[in-house]
Amino acid sequence: MKTTLIAAAFALVLTPVAALADDENAKCTDAAKDTWLSIDTVKAKAEAAGYKDIKKVKVEGTCYEVYAFDKAGNKAEVLFNPSTGEKSGDEAAE
Repeated sequence: MKTTLIAAAFALVLTPVAALADDENAKCTDAAKDTWLSIDTVKAKAEAAGYKDIKKVKVEGTCYEVYAFDKAGNKAEVLFNPSTGEKSGDEAAE
């Protein structure tokens, strides 16, 4: 019984830590990488969506992660589907 309680406590403590880890496994598409849009195309789509002063675009899992500023001037880390160029989600800006 004591072992079960300790295991359960560890599971509860470690679960949020895993969620905070850098998400190298972000999932935006199943498409082959050679069919993805270019970084310049995704950058243009991000600008069209209202993001400005784009600092960097990088591959994050099967997504493009765009580092920019939103319409309000706040730092933003935004995930885009590399096949369609559509926004897939936000990450916490540092």
